[in-house]
Amino acid sequence: MDFKDQIQQISERISKQKDMITTEEATKNAFIMPMITALGYDVFNPFEVVPEMDCDLTKRGDKIDYAIMKDEQPILLIECKHCRQKLDLHNTQLAKYFAASNTRFGVLTNGVEYRFYADLEKQNIMDEKPFLIINVLDLSDNDIEQLKKFHKSYYNETEILSTANELKYTTEIKNILSSEFSSPSPEFVKFITRQVYDGAIWQSVIEQFTPIVKKSISSIINDIISDRLNNAIKNEEKQVEQTGINAETTSNEKEIENNELPDGVVSIDKEKGIITTQEEMDAYNIIRSILRQYVDSKRIQYKDYKSYFSINIDNSMWWWICRLSLKPYSKRVNFPLDNYRSNEWIEIESIDDLFKYADKLKSGLDIAINSANYWYEKNKTKNHE
Repeated sequence: MDFKDQIQQISERISKQKDMITTEEATKNAFIMPMITALGYDVFNPFEVVPEMDCDLTKRGDKIDYAIMKDEQPILLIECKHCRQKLDLHNTQLAKYFAASNTRFGVLTNGVEYRFYADLEKQNIMDEKPFLIINVLDLSDNDIEQLKKFHKSYYNETEILSTANELKYTTEIKNILSSEFSSPSPEFVKFITRQVYDGAIWQSVIEQFTPIVKKSISSIINDIISDRLNNAIKNEEKQVEQTGINAETTSNEKEIENNELPDGVVSIDKEKGIITTQEEMDAYNIIRSILRQYVDSKRIQYKDYKSYFSINIDNSMWWWICRLSLKPYSKRVNFPLDNYRSNEWIEIESIDDLFKYADKLKSGLDIAINSANYWYEKNKTKNHE
C-alpha cells in the first residue's frame, strides 16, 4: 500500500469512528498514532518516537505528547487534543513547548485537523500562524504531497523550510479569497466595482453591486469546474476506449467466441470488449431503490465501461452518482467529492454493503443533479441568446 492509500484509509477510518471517540487518549490511539505510523515512524521505537517528552522551561513538568526523532534530536513536535476540540485556543501551549526544544517544526492536531508550524519569522520562536493546515476528512492531492514531505523516507528540513514560507502566505490568501467569494466585503465589492462603474461609488452603489459580484464569482467558479469536469471525463473516456479487455474477460473468451453468455453475464459488447454482469445489474437496482425517494427512478441510469460500471443521471457519462468495480477478488465503489474535483474509492465485501453508504449515494446524486441543472440552465441561456 502506497502513502496516498494509507492516508486515505486513515481518512475513511476517522469518518466512521470519530463519533465514538470520547477522550484525548482514544484520539491518540485511534487517529494520531496511525498517522505517525503512516509517516514511516515506529511508534514503539524510542529512537524514532518519544511520547511525553520533557519540554520544560519553567520546572512545571511540561511534556509534549509526541516528539519525532532523528539522530537523537527532535525534528517534529506533536501536541494532541480530543477530536472534538477546536484547535484555535491551544497554539500557545505548543509554542511554549516549541521554545523549549531545538526543533524547527511543530504540529497541533485533534486527529482530524493538522496544523503545521515553523519558526520562519524568528528562529526557535514558533510563528503565530501555521504554514500548512490539513483536514484529513477533506484531503486534496496537494495536501497528501505536502504531508509526504514529513515522511521518514523523504524528510528534508531545508527543503520543507524553503517552501513553508510560500505555503504560509498561500494558505492565508486562499482563506481571504474563500471568505470574499462566499461573502464579499464592502472593500472587495468597491474594488471590483471601480473596474466597471464610472460614477461615484456610494454605499448605495456598493449594496447594488454586492449580489452582482457574488453571482459573477459563482458563475466563474461553476464554469471552471464544468470545463475541467468535461475535459477530465473526455480524457478518461478516451483512456477507457483504448484499454484492453479486463483480465476476467479473457477467462470467458471461448464462450464469447461461441456466442454463448457465461454464467452471471447479462450482455457482451464484442467491439468494445465490455461485459455486463448480473452482479452489476443487481448493484444498479439496489442503488436505484435507495435513491428513488429523491428523484424519478427513470432518471437513474447506468453505463458500463471496460474498467468500471457507472451509475448516472439522464444517461450522461458526465453526471455520475457513483462507479463500481466488481472484480471477484476486489469490490470497490467510487463516490464523487466537491463537485467532481476529487473522489474516493471504498472497499466493499459485497453489493449489499451499498445500503451502508446511502448517505454517500445521496451526496453523489446531489452533485450529479446540480451539475446537470447547471448545464441545462447554461445551454438554455446560450440558445436563448
